[in-house]
Amino acid sequence: MSTPRPPARLSVVVPFYNVGAYIGDCLDSIARQTFGDFEAILVDDGSPDDSAVIAKEFCIRDSRFRIVEQQNAGLGPARNTGVEQASGEYITFVDSDDLVTRHGFGMLVRSLDQTGSDFAAGNARRFNNSYGVRPSWLHAQAFTENRLATHISETPQLVLDRMVWNKVYRRSFWDEYGYRFPAIRYEDYPVTLKAHLDAVTVDTLAAPVYFWRERESGDSITQQKFQLANIRDRVVSAGLVLDEIEDAPPAIRHRVHAHFRQIDLHAILSAFGTVPPEEEQHLVELTTELLDRLDEAVLVNSPRLAQLQFAALRAGDLELLHKVALDPDAAQEHLALTKNDLTPATSVREVTWIDGALSVRGTAEIRHLQSKPSNLRVDLVIAGRNYRLPVRRYPATDLRGEESMVGFEVRVSRELLAKCTAGPSHFDVRLRVGGIRRRDMLRGQKAGSPGWPPGAWIDETNWIQPGPGKDGAFAVRRLADPCRLTSVEQTPDALVLHGRSTFDEPALFVSRPLSGGEEQVPLEVRGRDFTAWLPIGPILAEVNPDDPFSQRTTRAFRVRGPEGQEQVLLWTAGDRLVSHAERGRAVMLTRSTGGYVNLHESPIRMTATAAVAAGNMLVVRGPDWGEVDFSWRRYLPDSDDHVDVACRRTVSDDGWAAVVEMATLDAAEWILFATAPDGTSHAVQCEPFLSSRLPLTVTRSPHTYAIRPLAGTLHLEVR
Repeated sequence: MSTPRPPARLSVVVPFYNVGAYIGDCLDSIARQTFGDFEAILVDDGSPDDSAVIAKEFCIRDSRFRIVEQQNAGLGPARNTGVEQASGEYITFVDSDDLVTRHGFGMLVRSLDQTGSDFAAGNARRFNNSYGVRPSWLHAQAFTENRLATHISETPQLVLDRMVWNKVYRRSFWDEYGYRFPAIRYEDYPVTLKAHLDAVTVDTLAAPVYFWRERESGDSITQQKFQLANIRDRVVSAGLVLDEIEDAPPAIRHRVHAHFRQIDLHAILSAFGTVPPEEEQHLVELTTELLDRLDEAVLVNSPRLAQLQFAALRAGDLELLHKVALDPDAAQEHLALTKNDLTPATSVREVTWIDGALSVRGTAEIRHLQSKPSNLRVDLVIAGRNYRLPVRRYPATDLRGEESMVGFEVRVSRELLAKCTAGPSHFDVRLRVGGIRRRDMLRGQKAGSPGWPPGAWIDETNWIQPGPGKDGAFAVRRLADPCRLTSVEQTPDALVLHGRSTFDEPALFVSRPLSGGEEQVPLEVRGRDFTAWLPIGPILAEVNPDDPFSQRTTRAFRVRGPEGQEQVLLWTAGDRLVSHAERGRAVMLTRSTGGYVNLHESPIRMTATAAVAAGNMLVVRGPDWGEVDFSWRRYLPDSDDHVDVACRRTVSDDGWAAVVEMATLDAAEWILFATAPDGTSHAVQCEPFLSSRLPLTVTRSPHTYAIRPLAGTLHLEVR
């Protein structure tokens, strides 16, 4: 007689409906968990496609997975069915088009075991094929740091934590309060917020535990936000949440009301730009229903444009609602400008080094006064002291999308940079238009070199690293004699790292920032100089990556001294990555956004290392890691369908080149894709050193072409 298998500690509920293109990857990410003591309950919600076939095949391969079938009832009821079938000490939920990180379940369960909290929640990332992986805005606000045994009353930003799937709940807590999901879209928030209020304590982790898919087709629930049925459920969900917080502490109540005003009400008002005439009155009723539930104190403190929309809604002015939804700038004629509307707006668009000086190019303007000439002063503020910089003005695209004299360039000399300290030195911007004066720190880093700013030596021992400073301002820091990588050698089976330490007797450690843990790297030390060997084989043998979408694992390096000194290893080893590819996987040694050393291991994805304009041709280059075809791709609105413009591919000793005639690319946003012989395709990755040299902007009448990185992939905007 066989011994019954003991109940798993964690039950994973995965409802699915019509997700044949995604469910296999979802289930695979669950199976790869470092925490293996789970059962996965797959709830077939009457799916009409081949999702159930894929799910059943997975259940045959892995006994931890089992399937439950029901008539189509929607995501909420399907989750309820899964809960009824679950037997674990803990319970979690995964949407069938999403992915979970390999360490996510384990981190959350370990946290609950340690603290005894009622549930634990972690950070999330958004992803798709076009834009790669990027932070989820909502979760980035709520999960800024680890907070063990906290509560929404002491961490009010947790009102933004409205999704159910980035959490592990204690089953006894779930049953005590009898949570059930309503049969509507946006079914998460009424449950998750009530759980936050009911819990004695919760744990929040800054590490990402969940990857949230954003479909190119726009057919996920959150991407169908302008459909009337979607809006109706959104208002119902909001009503359930607002009912729940009637007696909540004032700080929580205020933040929830403000959140609904900022996110949900704004999204619903935007639907007036696309609503068919026969649905306009229904939309008015739904929007008014939500508006009337929100506290007046939140509404009166809304931006004036939003207040104009509220007044138009209550007056039944559909024409104005339609106009504002389509073009918010057009509504300014209905608003009398006040002093509070005339705020400074700055951006950083390009960061380079020219003849030893740091060049920063950007824009500076006063909102609503873009077309008027301005006087501009820019200072570098070092340890509280202002140093005025020479400013060159030039035409650039302003907030209205028009060319005007808002562009500027400042250059910071070596001598002034030498005065910088280890703390961030920021740029102070002062604008005057007529009698109107405004002042702010330089901020608004755009994609490309502002996000990957190149650092440089200003003398033999002092390195200057631009990058983000206080409150998102653009800043520069001076690193005095940092621990650094000075050069890299490649052998057939290892990467050989040469570096210099700030202190004697250094030790080198490599860690995985996402999943934790570290290993010491053997060193040969000569004074403060060191050499380290990184065998490639063990790195390639890792088959459980930290990023479930890109299948990439990132490692970082730290140098420690005998007295506890520690520094992150800075990259000063030139401006090109070092790469090695074999057996379908690639290892790349390169730099991080802050200029430190990173080691990436992933499946082979074509990576761009150079982009140039040659006459009427646009040429992108990279290391040749296999037979692929290249094309620039643009997705059709709200569709997985796309248009491809093929590139001419050439191969040389330097790698591949993808060449396209610029005139063949219409005005749109394009992404460079590589397609393998089996038909699979992926967006070409943008190597960090190329990112630090972008954007590349060229004009070929009648269009302007701008190449820049977005979330690690290569994009081309044609205007």
